[in-house]
Amino acid sequence: MGVAGAVRAGVRGERWDGGEGWDDGPLSRRERVFDGVRAYRMIAAMWIRSTMAYRASFVMTTLGNFVATCLDFLAIVLMFSQIERLGGYSLPEVAFLYGLSAVAFGIADLVVGSMDRLGRRVRDGTLDTLLVRPAPVLAQVAADRFALRRLGRITQGLMVLGYALLSLDGVQWTTAKVLLMPVMVVSGGAIFCAVFVAGAAFQFVARDASEVQNAFTYGGSTLLQYPPGLFAQDLVRGVTFVLPLAFVNWLPALYVLGRPYPLDLPEWVAFLPPLVAAGCCALAGLAWRAGLRSYRSTGS
Repeated sequence: MGVAGAVRAGVRGERWDGGEGWDDGPLSRRERVFDGVRAYRMIAAMWIRSTMAYRASFVMTTLGNFVATCLDFLAIVLMFSQIERLGGYSLPEVAFLYGLSAVAFGIADLVVGSMDRLGRRVRDGTLDTLLVRPAPVLAQVAADRFALRRLGRITQGLMVLGYALLSLDGVQWTTAKVLLMPVMVVSGGAIFCAVFVAGAAFQFVARDASEVQNAFTYGGSTLLQYPPGLFAQDLVRGVTFVLPLAFVNWLPALYVLGRPYPLDLPEWVAFLPPLVAAGCCALAGLAWRAGLRSYRSTGS
């Protein structure tokens, strides 16, 4: 009874009723969301406690993560030691793009960065163990091996962003621009989260596709750290209208900097990141449900 009920809980979203048996009534959408958040929080807390059991190791790995990401920006600084502008942008302006991209991606990497391990679980059959647990599979996969050391990436991005804000000259700070700053970070993180989830859903079909997913997550983050004028127009169109990574920082950041938009887009697109993020998350959720329903185990 327990195993059968657990399978129903993992696949159909049903739950234990608190001591009287399995509640066969389906969960509402809000209850499923709350259950997922609660399960995610509990699993992440477990991994945090495990990490904090070895504090010296945690400090060293976080510092290593911080230093490794610092090297990315150091490469940009070295380029500017030989040139005054990159694609028409000064160092503080490029740092502004870099900081926004790094913080948004760092948040997504911290929250759902473990999604790229799904292909391995599908191949070796360990995903089956998640299906028999009374918790949403997405929450379990996202929180699996929650790595607090990834805070090093976020810290480095915030430092670069702080440098950029202190060094930018000529930016006329209006209320709209100030309010747009946190919106960019939160919406950008949500867009990257959607890319992580959609990439994981793809691994239900292509089981050895973690590197394909990384091309759009880590590769997308690196792409957004540079001015759009450096890239071909077809690539800019692709990350604007197909995979809308341009809404993470390019379009809203160019509004803040007072720079012309790529592709002659109207000015109001700078305020669309929340809507784009919501649409991306909805589509990623549909892709995840379709992928999970298509899963047939390894047969072992």
